[in-house]
Amino acid sequence: MTADRQLPATRTSEIDSICQRVPLIPVLTIHNLEDTVPLCRALYEGGLTTLEITLRTDCALQALHRLRDALPEASIGAGTVITLGQYRQAEEAGVDFVVTPGTTEQLYEYGTRSPVPLLPGIATMTEALTGWQYGYRRFKFFPAEASGGVDALKSFAGPLRDARFCPTGGITPDNAANYLRLRNVMCVGGSWVMPPELIEREDWGAIRALAEETVRDIGG
Repeated sequence: MTADRQLPATRTSEIDSICQRVPLIPVLTIHNLEDTVPLCRALYEGGLTTLEITLRTDCALQALHRLRDALPEASIGAGTVITLGQYRQAEEAGVDFVVTPGTTEQLYEYGTRSPVPLLPGIATMTEALTGWQYGYRRFKFFPAEASGGVDALKSFAGPLRDARFCPTGGITPDNAANYLRLRNVMCVGGSWVMPPELIEREDWGAIRALAEETVRDIGG
């Protein structure tokens, strides 16, 4: 089929301005609502100014609302959005962008008219081409390591010369730089900067230091 509605060209530049602020977008799953603000503030103060909160827990939407009020200067995204209802809830929470793990045509189409830009998730060339016909040029590559990793992204570079990706899933301090060296990678997504044991201890200073180290090591 041919997409009747196309993504406005300005949306690509909006995603670029969000994703190119930092080399890493921390992908957070909030289990304790009270952790939201101090955790995200530690990451932000450590130089990771774009944050993604996944809609995987019951308190995720509350966390987004709370974070929007407490840290208005950060770029805040809602991740693991898989339905139109969740997309609309993310809009109401005041997020700056929406991220999907995989993307239906319904989500692609809605993203062309939503006031909140979409970073659609893809794992294959075919999935990327579905987004391409709607005008999308920026994608989340997920799960990156399980879907072919660096080699897969290299193979995408020829046919999809204008596409850029945010690989997420299996990204670690050991392989992040390998992705970031690719011309078609704008940033990576990962969770290693907020180890569960540091969150449990509420050691926000250690998380801030880890964020600073990450920015220094993989480029800021």
